Amino acid sequence: MRIVRSIIGLSGIAFLAGCSVGPKYARPAVATLPVYKEEPPQSFQGAGIWKPAQPADQELPGKWWEIFGDSELDTLEEQVTVSNQDLKAAEARLREARALVGFNRASEFPTIAVGPSASYVKDSNNTPAFPTSVSRKSSNDFILPVDFSYEIDLWRRVRRTVAASREETQATAADLVTASLSLHAELAIDYFELRSADSQKQILDNTVKAYADAYQLTETRFEGGASPRSDVAQAKTQLEDAQVQDTDVTVQRAAYEHAIAVLIGKPPAEFSLAVASLNLKPPLISAGVPSELLERRLDIAAAERRVAEANEQIGIARAAYYPTLSLDAAAGFESTHVANLLSGPNALWAVGPQLLETLFDGGRRKATSQGAWANFDALTANYRQTTLTGFQEVEDNLAALRILDREAQQQRDATASADDWLEVSTNRYTGGVDNYLQVIIAQTTDLTNQRNEVDILRRRMDASVLLIKALGGGWDVSELPAQASLR
Repeated sequence: MRIVRSIIGLSGIAFLAGCSVGPKYARPAVATLPVYKEEPPQSFQGAGIWKPAQPADQELPGKWWEIFGDSELDTLEEQVTVSNQDLKAAEARLREARALVGFNRASEFPTIAVGPSASYVKDSNNTPAFPTSVSRKSSNDFILPVDFSYEIDLWRRVRRTVAASREETQATAADLVTASLSLHAELAIDYFELRSADSQKQILDNTVKAYADAYQLTETRFEGGASPRSDVAQAKTQLEDAQVQDTDVTVQRAAYEHAIAVLIGKPPAEFSLAVASLNLKPPLISAGVPSELLERRLDIAAAERRVAEANEQIGIARAAYYPTLSLDAAAGFESTHVANLLSGPNALWAVGPQLLETLFDGGRRKATSQGAWANFDALTANYRQTTLTGFQEVEDNLAALRILDREAQQQRDATASADDWLEVSTNRYTGGVDNYLQVIIAQTTDLTNQRNEVDILRRRMDASVLLIKALGGGWDVSELPAQASLR
């Protein structure tokens, strides 16, 4: 009967250990549409910057920057991967989160401790309550105890704690990917900004040379009596204004060069990039469908994993309402002489379960439970907001690429017209038909259009990078570490 009762008792404990309190997790629902609003129609005849997604479209590569076809950019991006300090910090936080999983998982196993001790006690000659004749003056005490403690996880509190730490680790892994994507995108944008400044500098260098020739022409005509002194003054002013712009653009270039140096983990004083114009074209990018964004964006994945973690915290808070059952045991040896410490008569042991239930806590458990629910609601809202922001970023950059593609063609036409106008105005001035004011107007218009053309290309390149970032940079939620692998 004793064996039967033990079997029944153990079966009951095993049954209770399988019980779980708290809600079962389900991913919060978010609204998605079959296509993006800014998706251009199939008849859209742009320059090929954007293309509607097809079933056979290849996903963005992990090293997405390679699609721009710039070897120097590729080299810089690789240095971000290995040398950026913010990325190293994010990786260290992931290792910390993994360690916390191991810390919490240790609660699934019993704790065994050994605490040997040895003491020599000299009693007072005036020990109270004992006659002097029987009071011991001194004694030795040698103890070798082994303590065993194990909490039986009746309500899955321990397992929920482990699951919560695993979900936080997955979220932290997604944070690492998001940080990596952001830093690589930031470098690409800074690189294109720098190359745009180089192109602007080249335009202004050529402009300064052309204005210097025009200034020399006005002086020659003035000396020959064909033009008034005002033409000379106007030409000189135009030249000096172009020189100011030519100098000013180097300030922007220096700032972007310094930013790139920091992103690749170098002091700005140790880094420089040779001058080269921006001669790239935005690559073809497949946006896919909105529902895919939930799997591509790792910041969305991180937000969703933290909702799951908050759900576990609700179960942990709920488990506090129920009693905890632990099994404690102690065994060892105690003797007044170390020589016979391990002999049978000196053995000692104790074993027994302990059931603990809190009867009154002044509302602490209720407040903890309410806080866990509130945190769950807040993180659910954050997840949905992160998803909405992701959709917005894709739509913004789809629209930017589509509109800028058309604007670039318009600007090319405007620049060609401005070039023709400047040539005609200069010829008419040289022939004495127009005054120099017409030349200045044509020069200003031509310079503005040339610089606008470079700026539109810069904006198209930046929008391409931002679209890639908005689409998740080629990552997928399936690449996050699986919970079973987190120990």
